[in-house]
Amino acid sequence: MPLQRPLDERYCVIVNRFFPHYRVKPSGYRHRIVLGIGGNVGDVQRRLDHLWVYLRRSPQIYPVQNGVIVRNPPFGYTQQADFYNTVMEIATSLNPQSLLRRLLKIEKHFGRKRSFANAPRTLDLDMIFFDNRVMNTAELTLPHAGYKERLSVLIPLRSLGTNAQKRRRRYENLNL
Repeated sequence: MPLQRPLDERYCVIVNRFFPHYRVKPSGYRHRIVLGIGGNVGDVQRRLDHLWVYLRRSPQIYPVQNGVIVRNPPFGYTQQADFYNTVMEIATSLNPQSLLRRLLKIEKHFGRKRSFANAPRTLDLDMIFFDNRVMNTAELTLPHAGYKERLSVLIPLRSLGTNAQKRRRRYENLNL
């Protein structure tokens, strides 16, 4: 049974058996990434649990830790259900473009259908940070644009261990 703690009338923090969670530090992976994870279609909390187990079985991605889950209102297209969001630190040897392709396949595996910007979704996986890289291409912007303004990222990010918090502070000191 998950524990829920309202932060205000719009935001609620949720803790269950997988969120937050920490695993032993990985070896043999070259990169550390922080993913933003969310969804608002179907049983999202259960889907997040399944994603954690799914990624633990993946040979290319090692989930290191994840934060608390935050229930928050949608932005952009607001005529939809509330979102459940969290962040997850992972380790991988994939480069950013290869990881992006892998994340899109995982979204599809979990039933994601892209119809329009900010549409309701079963699962959304976004790269927030990739090591300390800064890049801006047509497909990928690192760090993720707008993460500093989203409580759905900042609250779970604060619940992560020290390495992810240090990475966030390094990005905040950059002039982007």
